[in-house]
Amino acid sequence: MKNKYEVGDIFRRYGKDYQKENILSFKKLKVMHNISVCRTAHLGGHIEQCDQCAFERIAYNSCRDRHCPKCQTMVKEKWLNDRKADLLPCNYFHMVFTLPHKLNPIILTNKKVMLNNLFAAVNQTLQVFAKDPQWRLEGQVGFICVLHTWSQKLTDHFHLHCLVAGGALSFDKKRWIPSKSSFLFKAQSLAKEFKKRYLRLFEKAYLNDELIFQGKTTPYKFKKGFTSLLDSLFKVKWIVYAKRPFAGPEQVLEYLGRYTHRIAISNNRIKSIDNNKISFDYKDRADNDAIKTMTISSHEFIRRFLLHVLPENFMKIRYFGFLSHRNKKQAINLIRKFIGSDMPLQEKTKETVLEMMLRLTGQDISCCPICKKGKMTIIRGLPNQFLNSS
Repeated sequence: MKNKYEVGDIFRRYGKDYQKENILSFKKLKVMHNISVCRTAHLGGHIEQCDQCAFERIAYNSCRDRHCPKCQTMVKEKWLNDRKADLLPCNYFHMVFTLPHKLNPIILTNKKVMLNNLFAAVNQTLQVFAKDPQWRLEGQVGFICVLHTWSQKLTDHFHLHCLVAGGALSFDKKRWIPSKSSFLFKAQSLAKEFKKRYLRLFEKAYLNDELIFQGKTTPYKFKKGFTSLLDSLFKVKWIVYAKRPFAGPEQVLEYLGRYTHRIAISNNRIKSIDNNKISFDYKDRADNDAIKTMTISSHEFIRRFLLHVLPENFMKIRYFGFLSHRNKKQAINLIRKFIGSDMPLQEKTKETVLEMMLRLTGQDISCCPICKKGKMTIIRGLPNQFLNSS
């Protein structure tokens, strides 16, 4: 069932006016365009016909933009399927590393450098802790990091969700060292190390002239201003949140499905579009996640949405330690052998789009919606109207 309101509707109604009043990068313009034309005649498609009652319907192509609320489900399911073979019969821990909001203005104009450094600092932090004898691992940990850039109110909030396997592969690769079932590392200690590691990378980027300072951040361009900023960031308490460990592989897959391909806002959270005002639901973290509704101007909504457009080819999901692409295949086989579990290896399944949709929705999308007996088959393609008109 089509959502009543969509981000694409907002861009189609108010996008041109917003573009007239604001200077946007080519990437942001491209995202706005893609979401606006997703599953419309602009992208072409095909006509399907029932082989029993001859009912016909049009199916338009999707834009496949990673920022589009309508294009993530299939990508997510395929990605989850590929992860099944990576799961280990051990505990998993969910950790969240958050950057202080004081850095937000600099991050927004230096996303590639600042966010690459976020991944690097988290990797360094976790690997250093895994080497430290006090945590009783002394090996290499493996984990997946997923970047999120938003809060529930669509404002900028940069943080990494990390799924960490509960144990370490010894450095000589001869044994698996399991962690405690309910504890991996102390969150407060992680936060201190994370702060130190990130600010070291931040200072290095500054000294190498890799950062751009604009508007309110301009004073930081000069050494005195930057030193003052660095000092203030050292004094701020940085946050690392450690959630309860997962009970098993099924919970891990459920977690991955919730976090990996999420975007800033889904269409079902948009409640109304009227008179240049957008209303949407959000969880109020300060009020026990109570669901509330916020109303902002259409231009403010677009501004907030575009805050979360990532640089071209930027990888928002990354793998580290023994789960890195270089090490994963050999390491997972070794660890499973060391653990000696009877848990069967979850293999990738081959699903067609029809089979995937039946599993996810319980509906056979090839079944005719009118006679309920026939199968919808493609009888003719539809050209891309956007290309034809250019």
